[in-house]
This record gives sequence, structure tokens and C-alpha cells, in this order.
Amino acid sequence: MSVGKKTKLRGGFNLGGETAEADPLLKDAFFSSGQYEALSRLDDPHSFIIGRTGTGKSACLQQLEIDKAEHVIRINPEDLSLPYITDLQVVKFLQALDVHLDPLWIALWKHVLLVEIIRHRYKVTSPVNKATVLDQLRRLVSRDTAKAAALDYLNDFEGKFWCETDERVREITDNFTKKITVAGSASGKLPGLVASDFNAAYAREQSGDVKAQLAERFQRIVNETQLARLNMMIKVLDEDILPSKQDYVYVVIDDLDSQWVDDEIANDLIRCLFRTVLQLKRVSNLKVLVALRTNILEDLDFGQKSGQEEKIRAQMLEMRWSRAELKDMLAQRVPVAATRHELDIESISKLLPHTNRTRGSALDYIIDRTLLRPRDAIAYLNECLAIAAGKSRLAWKDITNAESAYSKNRLLALRDEWKGNYPGIEDVVMQFRGAPPRMTRDDLNSVLEKIALLPADPSFSGVVWVTELSSSVWLYDVSWEEMYHPILRLLYRLGFLGCSGKSSSKPTFYSDDEMALDSETGLAKCEYFYVHRTYQAALEM
Repeated sequence: MSVGKKTKLRGGFNLGGETAEADPLLKDAFFSSGQYEALSRLDDPHSFIIGRTGTGKSACLQQLEIDKAEHVIRINPEDLSLPYITDLQVVKFLQALDVHLDPLWIALWKHVLLVEIIRHRYKVTSPVNKATVLDQLRRLVSRDTAKAAALDYLNDFEGKFWCETDERVREITDNFTKKITVAGSASGKLPGLVASDFNAAYAREQSGDVKAQLAERFQRIVNETQLARLNMMIKVLDEDILPSKQDYVYVVIDDLDSQWVDDEIANDLIRCLFRTVLQLKRVSNLKVLVALRTNILEDLDFGQKSGQEEKIRAQMLEMRWSRAELKDMLAQRVPVAATRHELDIESISKLLPHTNRTRGSALDYIIDRTLLRPRDAIAYLNECLAIAAGKSRLAWKDITNAESAYSKNRLLALRDEWKGNYPGIEDVVMQFRGAPPRMTRDDLNSVLEKIALLPADPSFSGVVWVTELSSSVWLYDVSWEEMYHPILRLLYRLGFLGCSGKSSSKPTFYSDDEMALDSETGLAKCEYFYVHRTYQAALEM
């Protein structure tokens, strides 16, 4: 035993927080996965970090800020005054006219990123620095008239350029609003508009021809939103502001899943951010990293509106964990956590009960009840440790007793993760309560029929999507696969349900094979179905 260290677990001992923001062990026990190595390399093309909740997206970005402290800029969406922008009457007026606002959103993102990078590069902290920085930049580009003209963009905002991000974003929007107002009031074929006319109701009341002419007039203004000079400023950024490898910069953007802007426009803003990041790839010594949850990515319409879906998806880094990586992550945390609590636990094997023939490995038992995410594994072990206070190590009884509370919390987490996409998802999965762990098709039929009847309940919030996915249930002369494939494919993709064929006793889940239930042909091969062990205790299976 190490001198001065205690041998018994104490209340409060755990393996860290379940979120990066509340994890005191992140800095000292960060596990450097293959994904982190990729996103931290400047020459790696991946810019979009995609994953479900609890897969470590935020943890990776926070660790990057630690490892590259002098070279990382963090932009918080909540600091951008975007709710102010989207609530403007002029913006709602243009949306009601079906004016394509992407150029405006892209200009806003470019402006925010450009200014933050310049402020960081030249350590601008006050308006006093402005003249010095501008003079320095002008000398750098003095032989290039196009670049010199682009620098005038910085003067357009006068003192606002060096203010906080939200003030600068408001300044851009206010200038844009003035242009729209002037254009709307100008004489021409259409009657001039007054200030009170710039609202969504007025736009919707117009006839088709008038509405089309208004849309054309304002679309031209939107299309001219500073893009030419901003694009030239990107060239200045690459060739003059960040010309050397020593000047490299990371920009990290996280928390796009928070309520930072109205849902109606959030998808357009995120999609335009992705397009902006693609354009900034021209800057050699810059890497912009955007973290986004899988469920939000599903709602983005890249294909129809931007035509760049293939390029964007090629630069997505999906956060995935193997069983071995999760075990190594936990093994790395145990001694760090023990040291902080002055406990004599040098390895995870000293914490867990011994492997036996009946139950097997305790670590495997725990990993089997996760969706292969760090948050799940840490949460389960923390539940075990809370029960085992006063003992020298965990017992099998502690692990099994902790499973119910852990499982209920994971079921709540599933609801919170997907309720935006699938309202009422908790009512759908609760239909599996009491079902056998291994279900035949007949067992599953009774559950799926109850799900198909949920829309008849007036209090059920998932009427639209459940009705759509269950529409084939009410048809005649369709196969079992045609009837139930849509809802089963969804439950499989959420990691909730797995399946196996006649010859296989081991179920396949989404983490094993993403495509197994992607088609009716794949479903036809399945004879048995399983709710993931993560949720079985909560559903009393």
C-alpha cells in the first residue's frame, strides 16, 4: 500500500464528469483517440466533428485548447447576437418573400471568422491598436490594388470593428437593413414601401406578381452583401496575415445544439457555416473545426440548397469508439481519480471485481451496457462507485444494483437527444416494457402494433412521424418487411434495437454495422430482435 493513501472507497469518489464542461479529470486523464489525432493535425482535411451525445466532441475541442493554447480561437454561437438578427422585421419580411438569404448568412460567418482571426493574430485588445494594425496590413499589400481595396472593408465599421463580436454582427445587420429600406422606398415600377410595410404579414398579402418582383429587387441586394471584398480578404488572410506555419490558427465552434437561435433558421445558419468553412480551406495555416450532434446534422438540407453535400460529407469526422479504446480510457482515468482522492488504487483491475466463470469480466459487462460512448461508461461506473462507498473495491452486487438507475438515466438521455427530431420518442420505446430480451417476430409484432396505435392518443406528441413510419401497417397484401421496415430502421439507427438471423446468437447493432437494416432485404434476414442492454433494466426486460 502506498504510504498515506486510503484503502477504502469514499463517498464522492468517481471517474469524472459525464460532460466535458463538468469534467475535472479532462486535463489530466484525457484519452488521445485516433479521432483527436486527426482533428488536431493541420494537414488533416476533416473539419466537421460529428457524433451523438457523449462521444467526446466537446472534450476533444477543449483538449485542443489546452494543447495549442496560443493558437486556438473559440467562437460561442450565443455571443453572435443571432437571435437579434433573426427577429428583425426586415429579415422576416425577406423570408416571407422567399428571398434566398444564404449570401447574408455566409457574409456574417466570414466576417466573424475574419475579424476574430485578425484580432488574435495581431493581439488586438483595444481601438488604440487599430491604426497600427491597418497600417501594417496596408504595407503588406501595397503592391496589390485588389487587396488594398479589400482592406477598406475594415474601415467600414469604424470603431465597431474591434468591439465584441455581437456588436460587430449587429453593425453589419443594421447596415444591411438600411440598404433594404432604401431599396424598398426607391421609385420604380413597384410602389415605394414605408417602414411599417417591412413585415412578414405585408409580404404574404401581396399578389404573386408583386411578390415575385419584390423578391427579385431584394435578392439582388442580398447577393451583393460584401461578398466580393470578403472573398479578397480571405486571400489576404492566406498570403499576408497567416503566411507562415508558425502563425497557424485553429478556430473551434461548439454548442451549435444549444438554443442559441430560433429553430426555424438555425439549420440555415449551420448549413451556411459549413459552406463558409469549405471556402476557408484556401487558407493554408488555418483550420476551422465545427462540432455538431448527429441528430442536428440529419435536419440539414445540403443537397437541395447548396449543392455541396458530397464535399461537406467528405470532411466529416465521425466520433467512434471501439471496446478496446473505451477500456483504455477508463483504465487511464482510474489512477488519476484515485490520486486526487488519495486512494490506493493503481489500476482498474484493483477497482473491479475479479473475473469469474459465471459472470465473466466486470469491465466487459459494463461496456456491453453502453452504446460505445465514453459518457455511458463513465456514468455506469460512477453509479457503481456511489453504491460501493466504504468498500475496498467494487463487488458484482454493486455493479448489478447500479444498473437500474444507470439504465433509467440512459433512457432519459435517449429522449433528450432525439426529442427534437422525434417528439414522443420516449412513448415509443416504452412500448417495449416487459418484452423478452430476445424477441421473435411474433413478440415484436405486438409491440409494433402498439406503436402504430399511439397516434390515436390525443396527448401523444409524435403523431406526425409515427403516422408516417407506420403507414404501411394498415395496407393489405404487403410483406412483413414492408409493414415494419421504416420504424425498425429508425429504432436500429438510434442504437435502441438490434437483430440477428437464425444462425447467429449474437445480435448486431448500429455500432456494429450501420447498413444492416438499411433495406427491406436486410430486415428479411433477421429472425430475432433485441433491445440494447443499455435500456433493458429500465424497461424491466
